[in-house]
Amino acid sequence: MIHVKVTVRFFARFGELLGNTQEIEAREGISVADLVKEAASGNKAGYDTIFDEEGAFRDFVIVMRNKKRIRSQDAGSIPVGEGDEIAVFPPVAGG
Repeated sequence: MIHVKVTVRFFARFGELLGNTQEIEAREGISVADLVKEAASGNKAGYDTIFDEEGAFRDFVIVMRNKKRIRSQDAGSIPVGEGDEIAVFPPVAGG
């Protein structure tokens, strides 16, 4: 099985729960959603903050791949590749 190195970054509250940066060797072809689930699986509170009971991203979660926002509902069908950077943000408040 071929593996790719991917960086997952969690910001704000997500970073507090899951750590700011994780370098992951993931199987080639894994989806963005499954990669984030894998990265968050070590902390139930962190996982539950990002994903709902069905394992879907919560509506407010912002997901980016290589600095481009992707729709969270599409993350299950977008594969990650070697060197990708996935960023996961909570809602951003302005002021």
